[in-house]
Amino acid sequence: MRVIGIETSCDETGVAVYDDEKGLLADLLFSQIELHSEYGGVVPELASRDHIRKTLPMIQDCLKQSDSSAKDIDGIAYTAGPGLVGALMVGASVAKALAFAWNKPAIGVHHMEGHLLAPMMTADKPNYPFIALLVSGGHTLLLNCQEFGDYQLLGESLDDAAGEAFDKVAKMLGLGYPGGPAVAELAKHSIKGAYKFPRPMTNRPGFDFSFSGLKTFTMNTLADIDNPSNQDKANIAGAFQEAVVDTIRIKCKRALEHTGSPALVVAGGVSANSALRIRLDELMKNMNRKVFYPELKYCTDNGAMIAYAGLERLKAGHTESLAIDVKPRWPLTELTL
Repeated sequence: MRVIGIETSCDETGVAVYDDEKGLLADLLFSQIELHSEYGGVVPELASRDHIRKTLPMIQDCLKQSDSSAKDIDGIAYTAGPGLVGALMVGASVAKALAFAWNKPAIGVHHMEGHLLAPMMTADKPNYPFIALLVSGGHTLLLNCQEFGDYQLLGESLDDAAGEAFDKVAKMLGLGYPGGPAVAELAKHSIKGAYKFPRPMTNRPGFDFSFSGLKTFTMNTLADIDNPSNQDKANIAGAFQEAVVDTIRIKCKRALEHTGSPALVVAGGVSANSALRIRLDELMKNMNRKVFYPELKYCTDNGAMIAYAGLERLKAGHTESLAIDVKPRWPLTELTL
């Protein structure tokens, strides 16, 4: 069975072809970072227009690279949500048009389920059940995953997602977009212990996150310094990153102990952060449990994860009409087979 996947939820156009026997046959990604960098964030209208320009040529290239034609494709997967409504409409419209033209099923994929399943594309893939940490620019979620499609929400961010907080702190420090990698790079030059930032919501029970207060604490710390030097900024970046990473580690440990789950899956854009990986590797080693990540290139948005998730849903009997229906806001708890 072979599925083509289309990802257009935000600022990256991804197209890939995945075969359940041969694996990933083609994978193309175009990033709009250069387009949006001068604005310090994603401009939705510009993102949608660029998806329109890129999606069809990338589909043609992917079919060529995978040596596939319409008759070889068993389904067209696309990101149905959550995301920017205009960007989602581009991918959904193209997918439904191809489904009609090729007489193939279209499969709407939840963007976060795509991230959740990205580690399944590695040779050493996790087995259910496991705890999943989905941490990105728009989401921070802890899930108890019993089997494919059966995801229980344990906790989520009550305000800013972790990746969103990284982006806002990067802007405070005068760094570029996207902010996560820029803050992480600057943090490498920090003096450990120069500042001590709070670990929000770790002194109360539960699994929810909150990063808005940490962002404000960072802003106030910066404001208290007259003409902050590069070293001051590096120290603040390091203290902020350490606080985010430690908060996530504490919540993951709590979720693993609560459920008794033998494994942790970490996915989403922030899962590429090396400091986070080091701390979670240490945690899982101490707990005698396993942790799984996607390949670095599949941490951020991509078509491969959408193709894989679409393939799994197609095999599970997923069906839908040709009506174009996207969900800019779509809680993962509402996801059904």
